[in-house]
Amino acid sequence: MVEASASSGRASPNLGSRVVVTWAELTVLGLAGGVLGTSLGGPPALVVYFATTLLSVAILLYNVHVLVQRSIDARLDE
Repeated sequence: MVEASASSGRASPNLGSRVVVTWAELTVLGLAGGVLGTSLGGPPALVVYFATTLLSVAILLYNVHVLVQRSIDARLDE
């Protein structure tokens, strides 16, 4: 099994690195949303909060999708 994935040239799914990437993306987004929301204040801050929440969910779903897709691709290459 290891030889097949090594010979195909495709990287196997790597949960650890995907978790780190997701964490970094969420951290940057949270900090940017917090800074922007604090600097605006009032009703625009609420819009920034909602946008940050929506983008956080999108980041999570995208990274789960990438991980599942890599897993499926690795399984098909075997």
